[in-house]
Amino acid sequence: MKLTGSQIVVECLKEQGVDTVFGYPGGAILNIYDELYKHDQEIRHVLTSHEQGASHAADGYARATGKVGVCMATSGPGATNLVTGIATAYMDSVPVVAITANVTVPLLGRDSFQEIDITGVTMPITKHNFIVKDVTELADTMRRAFFIAQEGRPGPVLVDITKDVTAAVTEYTRQEPWPVLRSTEYIKDADLETAAEMINKSERPFLYVGGGAVISNASEEVRALAHKINAPVGDSLMGKGAFDGRDELYCGMIGMHGTKASNFGVTDCDLLIVIGARFSDRVVGKVSKFAENAKILQIDVDPAEINKNVMVDASIIGDVKEVLKRLLPKLDENAHEDWVKHIEEYKNKFPLKYDPAGLTGPYVVKELYRITEGNALIVTEVGQHQMWAAQYYKYKEPHQLLTSGGLGTMGYGLGAAIGAKVGCPEKTVINIAGDGCFRMNMNEIATAARYNIPVIEVVINNHVLGMVRQWQTLFYGKRYSNTILNDNVDFVKLTEAMGAVGIRVTKKEEFEPALRKAMELGRPVVIDCIIDKDDKVFPMVPAGAAIEEVFDQDDLK
Repeated sequence: MKLTGSQIVVECLKEQGVDTVFGYPGGAILNIYDELYKHDQEIRHVLTSHEQGASHAADGYARATGKVGVCMATSGPGATNLVTGIATAYMDSVPVVAITANVTVPLLGRDSFQEIDITGVTMPITKHNFIVKDVTELADTMRRAFFIAQEGRPGPVLVDITKDVTAAVTEYTRQEPWPVLRSTEYIKDADLETAAEMINKSERPFLYVGGGAVISNASEEVRALAHKINAPVGDSLMGKGAFDGRDELYCGMIGMHGTKASNFGVTDCDLLIVIGARFSDRVVGKVSKFAENAKILQIDVDPAEINKNVMVDASIIGDVKEVLKRLLPKLDENAHEDWVKHIEEYKNKFPLKYDPAGLTGPYVVKELYRITEGNALIVTEVGQHQMWAAQYYKYKEPHQLLTSGGLGTMGYGLGAAIGAKVGCPEKTVINIAGDGCFRMNMNEIATAARYNIPVIEVVINNHVLGMVRQWQTLFYGKRYSNTILNDNVDFVKLTEAMGAVGIRVTKKEEFEPALRKAMELGRPVVIDCIIDKDDKVFPMVPAGAAIEEVFDQDDLK
């Protein structure tokens, strides 16, 4: 049948099973929006307050549901406003398709009104991108975009469509989505045998679990591996939930704000088994000292990650879940009793701790865990509160923590929480924010209020840029250059002005009733928690130092 380009876009979204799009209209994309209007019973459009909010919402939707997140924006500034969200998704391997419109083909390259070369702009931060100048290529380009976003290591794909293509007419035939299979073509028997031999001979194995284990839904296999060889487990920020945080073998996060038990475990082990992780600098610290007593076995779907940041002794390339399924039967059961006891002593000697006297970030996060019984979907912004959320909430399953790990995007969390709640309406979705991050994209409270999306925003408000201030305190002689936010902005009034519910908490005993009220209301709620400006995240490793140089408040004394 003959359809316009705009109709083809909508039909392709329906082909892919897309039920929600986050976006913001404008002149160049009007034809597509006009077509969406006619299909509002099949595809829900969520109008965000800013295009960046749309890209973060698509990201949060994708991470929470495992499906592709979709966002839309018009040409020029609309498209460029998506860039931060696209880069965030790229760094954390999130399947997002961003659809933008551009000026007509005759106007390309002429500095036309609201023209931008968005494919050129986003080339380094997309898995792939396209500009469609011929309507006959549109349907297959859309299909390729969704396939590329999901296959292998996921990531964002951008499709830019010129306005004349959205109006042009061509033949369209519906197709089923192209099948996306787990990546197994590079899993070699010899690599599996080598890995099995290394693991079976190891006396002190340690598991380092990353975001790839979350993406591949490999939590059952990771647990089976850890318990079969009785190995302690640490994770990266992105790996949270791939291994149950309540398990007796769990040691905590590894790296700059990791636990001493995990950091010392990596240092003391004789085999580090790296599962779906890319050796981020925030995990590794000083490369030459990282796991220097160990052989390293890396399992990853992306060949480019092997020997990129840290040289490894062996590797298996393939989908983590599939690799572990094939590896597990080759492994001997092993108790490693002395090794596990050694790590248990670290855990007992160096527990996470904080000042219990007043309202603090760790107290708030621990209360969130207790009151939600560990079942909430937690989203975070970036900073101290993000690290407290990683340390004190026990994640028991994949896709339970949504956070910007690679890019570290302040302003990510609120949009992502909206996307997550739209995708998982049955879950309690809580965004943990700092006051600096909340200021960046707090306009999305208006989005949540407009659609009555009942996200809960918990602002850990210390009236400073807390993580930067912590560095200024420890390493910059307490020179607090432009990190003090002690002004007259009232987050509660601001929240109410945007149509949501605002609650202020200044004492420990006020937090539980505030959270329970927020959970019962069924409306978007902001809980403004006032804490001390000099609360710090510990443990900590100085930038560029070895991870065994981790210190806490006791060491400072």
